[in-house]
Amino acid sequence: MNLLYYAPPFPAVRFIHTHHHHRCRSTTTTTSPLSRARLFTVRASLPFPIQEAKYYRELEAAVDVVERACHLCVDVKSSLFSSDGRIFEKNDQTPVTVADFGVQALVSLELGKLFPSIPLVAEEDSAFVRSNNLEDPVVKAVTRQASAEDKPWTHDDVLKAIDRGGKEAFTFGTKTATYWVLDPIDGTRGFLKGSEALYVVGLALVVEGEIVLGVMGCPNWQYDSSNESTTEVQENRKNLAGSGIIMIAHIGCGVWTKRLSDMLYATTKMINGWTRCFVDGCCLIHEARFCASDSQSSDSFPLSTTFSATTIADSAGNNQILLLPTCCGSLCKYLMVASGRAGVYIHSGKVQTSIKIWDHAVGIICVLEAGGKVTDWKGSQVDLAADKDGRRIIYPSGGILVTNGNLHDQILDKISSVSSNV
Repeated sequence: MNLLYYAPPFPAVRFIHTHHHHRCRSTTTTTSPLSRARLFTVRASLPFPIQEAKYYRELEAAVDVVERACHLCVDVKSSLFSSDGRIFEKNDQTPVTVADFGVQALVSLELGKLFPSIPLVAEEDSAFVRSNNLEDPVVKAVTRQASAEDKPWTHDDVLKAIDRGGKEAFTFGTKTATYWVLDPIDGTRGFLKGSEALYVVGLALVVEGEIVLGVMGCPNWQYDSSNESTTEVQENRKNLAGSGIIMIAHIGCGVWTKRLSDMLYATTKMINGWTRCFVDGCCLIHEARFCASDSQSSDSFPLSTTFSATTIADSAGNNQILLLPTCCGSLCKYLMVASGRAGVYIHSGKVQTSIKIWDHAVGIICVLEAGGKVTDWKGSQVDLAADKDGRRIIYPSGGILVTNGNLHDQILDKISSVSSNV
């Protein structure tokens, strides 16, 4: 059984949060054409009315630029393994491609144009690009995704845009702040491996310590085609339209997804086609599906003293849990939980390894708005402002627990029990 296509056996549970101040009353999956402000010439259309979402324009811009960033990734990946395809290693041994830097430059340029006063917190800086003479391929990748009205971007424009998200670009201090958080490509190893391993472009907006919107783009997400006709399946495979997803979340408005291929290849922007997402309804730990890295062994799993683990769905029993080893990065796992394909993701905080905000911010709001729960291993909320100056590192106690909500307290108890016996 291909676990990427494994259909949830549990009925979807519709959770509605009541603690948000900015409610969205719409629960339909379609809407009439939405008016746009004059300055926002982006191409996206959202599944809820502008009157119901305080950060509608910011989300619309974020959807548009993440969509284009995904297109950039697809373009770069198509030539990645040619004789001149550039794959590099950063000092921390994480594979990096032109796409990483291209995505950060593109997002920085577009958001800087629309929201010049909002800082960007992102993973990369331009030092590696400069030292490896990568300016030309990065500029080329970014220019292909430029808006028609943009003036041609120079090398200097692109390098400055990358550095706008770097650690030296902005100091926040102790005051509450508004800022974008970007992971240009989460799961870079998945990007390099091929279509079987997921990777994500993730963008979130934080306002006064609260994540208010998020967009994740996963270009190689595979849809379950069991409900489609044979003709639809064949046509989708022919056009690669079965691949890719955009997931969006707005505080109080839920989580919605749309096929990325519908957005990339449609001649006009589709307003219909958004689908509301909810976490799964699993209530028993041994029946849950757990996200895991493809490199994670069963005995390294945090609950391994209580449960054994398997990656074979049909063999999971009362004392076993099912691991879905389909994700290389953190955001892929949040995407799996928010979409209902998995029920649990346990992120362990390793000693001497800092946890970066961009690996979690957009995933947190997507899971919360889908009805799930995210805390550290002691049940406390993740403090986004713990790194007061840079807002780049978070310090969750033990690690981060992401669940469908139903399983959260049960797993916290198990983790606490294991920790107390160590």
